[in-house]
Amino acid sequence: MPEGHTLRKLADDLAAGFAGRRVHVSSPQGRFGADAALLDGSRVEGADSAGKHLFLAFEGDRFVHVHLGLIGQLDVHSALASPADVPEPVGAVRLRLVTADADPRGTTYADLRGAIVCDLVGPEKRDAVLAGLGPDPLRSDADPDRAWRRISRSDRSIGDLLMDQKVLAGVGNVYRAEVLFRHRIHPLRPGRTLRVGQWRAMWADLVELMGEGCAPGGSTRCGPSTRPRRWGATRVVTTTEGRSTSTGAPRCPATSAARTSARPTSPDETCSGARSVNRCFARVRPYSRPTSTPTRREELDHEFFR
Repeated sequence: MPEGHTLRKLADDLAAGFAGRRVHVSSPQGRFGADAALLDGSRVEGADSAGKHLFLAFEGDRFVHVHLGLIGQLDVHSALASPADVPEPVGAVRLRLVTADADPRGTTYADLRGAIVCDLVGPEKRDAVLAGLGPDPLRSDADPDRAWRRISRSDRSIGDLLMDQKVLAGVGNVYRAEVLFRHRIHPLRPGRTLRVGQWRAMWADLVELMGEGCAPGGSTRCGPSTRPRRWGATRVVTTTEGRSTSTGAPRCPATSAARTSARPTSPDETCSGARSVNRCFARVRPYSRPTSTPTRREELDHEFFR
């Protein structure tokens, strides 16, 4: 499922191509036909996202609310020379937008397919959707303390809480795994066992990581981060042939041993094949809930690795 940074990029693309312009609105598939007829010829005022929800604002306090779900796709094409260059719809296009006025930006069109939500709503419905979401790391008005109040009182695992859109909006499986890995916090650790300093560091990291993802030219997936990990300065270098290679401290201890030895003398010094992968993961200590009330800070500050 697309995460919050993808929706933020789509909102920025829609605002850049459609804001302040009148548009032709249609529903080639037919499922949005009645609402499309109401919006046809209207002026787009802007676009915004919150978590995994997208809102395209039209004049008259009307909003197209979109949630892409698992298979939804919204394609925005801009800078076409004229409306004649807009191709015929292909596939089940639920919503099509095409600019209807002359503008130095050229003609822009967008096609929406496969979304689980595509509704015409008013400001009350939009506000109700926003009120049901947790803070979004990509929004300037986000309050991380709202999420912390729920996390600090919950027995649910932190991995589950990070994916709950009522606790934290926009974070999906990719960013959840990345931020927990970076901060060496086991995904099954109960939320109430985290310290506020750990949460604030995770929040700051999410703000920066997701910001990199939705920046112009940024990746829509986490991928190999160009930022240093907290236990090794891993970075990505692009060669002249266009291939990307990673340098710096490796994640796998067995790989580290192999690189420091020019000619390994035993299989344990290499990291290739399923057996070596198993040896690497054998170093991960799973989280286990304490059977009694912990009396030491170390019992609460559980980490992946010793």
